[in-house]
Amino acid sequence: MPGGSLLTLPNLISLSRLFLAPAFFVLPRVEARVALVIAAAASDMLDGWLARRLGSKSRFGAILDPVADRVFVLTALLALVLHGTLSPAQVAIVLSRDIMTTLGFFVASSVSWLRPVEFRARKPGKLVTVLQMLTLLVALMIPARAGMMVVLTGLASVVAVADYTMVLWRERVR
Repeated sequence: MPGGSLLTLPNLISLSRLFLAPAFFVLPRVEARVALVIAAAASDMLDGWLARRLGSKSRFGAILDPVADRVFVLTALLALVLHGTLSPAQVAIVLSRDIMTTLGFFVASSVSWLRPVEFRARKPGKLVTVLQMLTLLVALMIPARAGMMVVLTGLASVVAVADYTMVLWRERVR
């Protein structure tokens, strides 16, 4: 990944999600929150596409993008808990992939016999991110169906964590 400037267009788009997140607390109307989720999801797709298209991938961007996603999703989920739309247990399920991969990262970096592995986004993990955004939309627009989306996101999270674990296990012997 080229070093380059930290303030590339893709990085600025990723940063925008950090500013969209607190808007969930400032803009309580459902329509505004739906627009925020759509804007966050669109910016997530756009920043990666632009980084590849413009050849402006960077280590900073590779870290910023998932952090911005997690901050946005976590903030929106907390707002929905405070509003009573989702329970803390449902939020834990929606965030289970994030929690497990964070724990896995710390375990992997502290176990001496595991080779350092560059953690990259993989399809099951991307699916979880899409399902997290869809869960937010459903919780906002059709709260009675939010439970179904929580379960789907949880199941996809299990698959994503298993996928990341298998990659780490295979890489240990190379």
